Amino acid sequence: MEIETRLPQDEDHPLLFEQGTHGASAASMPVSDVPAIDRASVVDPELLSGNPPEMPEIGELDLVRHYTRLAHRLFSVDANFYPLGSCTMKYNPRVNEKAAAMPGFASLHPYQRESDCQGTLELLYRLRNYLEEISGLAEVTLQPSAGAQGEMTGLMIINAYHRSRGETRTQVLTPDSAHGTNPASCTICGQQSTTVRSKPDGRVDLDDLRSKVGTNTAALMITNPNTVGVFDEQISEIAEIVHGCGAQLYLDGANMNAMLGIARPGDFGVDVMHFNTHKTFSTPHGCGGPGAGPVGVAEHLRDFLPVPQVTRRDDGTYAWCHDREKSIGKVRSFYGQSGVLVRAYTYIRSLGADGLLNVSQKAVLAANYLAARLRHRYHLPFPPPYAHEFILIPKFDTGNVSELDIAKRLIDHGFHPPTMSWPIQHCLMIEPTETESLPTLDAFADALLAIADEIETDPEKIKSSPHTTPITRMDEVGANRRPNVRWQPNVS
Repeated sequence: MEIETRLPQDEDHPLLFEQGTHGASAASMPVSDVPAIDRASVVDPELLSGNPPEMPEIGELDLVRHYTRLAHRLFSVDANFYPLGSCTMKYNPRVNEKAAAMPGFASLHPYQRESDCQGTLELLYRLRNYLEEISGLAEVTLQPSAGAQGEMTGLMIINAYHRSRGETRTQVLTPDSAHGTNPASCTICGQQSTTVRSKPDGRVDLDDLRSKVGTNTAALMITNPNTVGVFDEQISEIAEIVHGCGAQLYLDGANMNAMLGIARPGDFGVDVMHFNTHKTFSTPHGCGGPGAGPVGVAEHLRDFLPVPQVTRRDDGTYAWCHDREKSIGKVRSFYGQSGVLVRAYTYIRSLGADGLLNVSQKAVLAANYLAARLRHRYHLPFPPPYAHEFILIPKFDTGNVSELDIAKRLIDHGFHPPTMSWPIQHCLMIEPTETESLPTLDAFADALLAIADEIETDPEKIKSSPHTTPITRMDEVGANRRPNVRWQPNVS
């Protein structure tokens, strides 16, 4: 199989290097106001080229049209259903962007005096309070810049707590349904991850947990609801087992989108957790911008939180507090991703308490609705009810079709493929979120059911998909092993 096959319509869209007119430019540069320098006097002549680089010469309008045309080929949350399980690819309301773009927020300098940025400090303080109420924990820091950094911060807090009691604990337990960042965070913090088995229903095997927890255990890092889409109702008993040996219970908050207003982690024994604002509170995701991973802690861990912490003075003004003797210190420059946090605050205030509850109710309803529509044609390895996501496995008697084939065929239907082959082999993990309409959910279910029919009648069509994209099926292994990134001019 070739690494890349171009469809006929690609010929109508030449590369940028193949476009343009000699002398055209998309930028007007000012006349230089500094003396010219002989390049050979500052750069070794052997390193200088005798000819200028072959760069495209193209006008502004043609350049804009070129990139606009390319943008229309891309999948995005704004244009397509993006059911990536565990990623919670939900729509980012434009009111969030409008609030974050206000000059008082967007133009604020990180070294601005506290007296000049009281509005931002008040917003951050209120957001901190909202997250404390949502989580049921005593105090939240907004400093970490992503969920993974939140995990690292939480483990650093736990380690500092154990050291304050004269203990050094090196073991961190992680269920086999944990996110991959959990054991990675353990390694960064100088600890070792020990896997705890799950039962066939996707919940933690309590006997295995009891056999592995001990006086060297620093924490159990658990995701609940977990990555197979199941809420582990044993969570309070799990907390008792972990606390019984002096360890701490860490909740990976990646799936908090299923619990807003329904359950509070602090109420079922969680000591530390992080929030993923891009998943739960609709801030930009991935390349949409920098992230934020606020961390909440129980009362006995407050003194170890990073500094500075935004606080409210007795006179009603707001300030950064650096006075926390047992603090683990800073985990990030300045105070966190303020622009992202403005978006999270806007989302929470826009919805209110009832709206946040409705978010989780609809997310859970959407996942269970899709599972019910697909259960007769696809294998569901874990029993319902599901939380915000679910796993299905394509098991068909004919066709020898893989989950990758189905994912590629979904592209032809206009849907981004779900998460594949994780957390178990040969699966599709689907998370619809609360932002998708019923017609969209039905269209997605109809597409998967149509694909199931094709597997039985025309499996080769599935294996050669996608058929509607500029580039058809790629040899992904070959492309990774033998990448060809060189540009070659179109020589006539």
